[in-house]
Amino acid sequence: MMMKPQTDQVREATTASYDKIIPAGDGWMHEIKKGQYFRIVDLKGNQAVDTLFYGAEDPEERYSAVDTIREQGSLYLGLGSVLLSNRLQPMLTITADTCGRHDTLGGACAAESNMVRYAIEKRSMHSCRDTFLLQLAEQKTGKSYDKRDLGANINFFMNVPVTPEGKLTFEDGISEAGKYVEMRAEMDVVCLISNCPQLNNPCNGYDPTPIQVLIWD
Repeated sequence: MMMKPQTDQVREATTASYDKIIPAGDGWMHEIKKGQYFRIVDLKGNQAVDTLFYGAEDPEERYSAVDTIREQGSLYLGLGSVLLSNRLQPMLTITADTCGRHDTLGGACAAESNMVRYAIEKRSMHSCRDTFLLQLAEQKTGKSYDKRDLGANINFFMNVPVTPEGKLTFEDGISEAGKYVEMRAEMDVVCLISNCPQLNNPCNGYDPTPIQVLIWD
């Protein structure tokens, strides 16, 4: 099932067929075709990028954190990781990674978690779950999505160590300005991103910043 790490050419942003800046707190939903290469760039460093993937032909097929973690035998994603669907099909393969590792466990911030983790007055602060829901409501892929389609997401560039006791901690990011993760689509997928607006923990260095997404044919 697992694929060996691939060594690919370094792609120049100027040759990308798609190039977009996503401001901090904003979302993005876009189709990536099989064989295309997709890059997420941490422009300023220490930014968390909450991400989900769906099968473009059938939204019922989507990224599965449980299956991906089990099959690769690691909690973190990095070079060579294959993102598996809930049908155990390869969706994307990480072919380049200048950050080093990416979180699979931290989940997406929500109004409820802001209140529980930090303070009741934080409930109304913008969150990744809100961004996901807004993108699903506004999507133009022709498919039907709703809040039931939100599962366990990837947090690209986010640093969530697991303690010896099995607890999760949110720490300063290990990414720096210009670091990126690049993937090859193994099937037609729809990517859903919330560029995390979190101000209450170190995942964004308490200062959310924009990211860049690039696609090559």
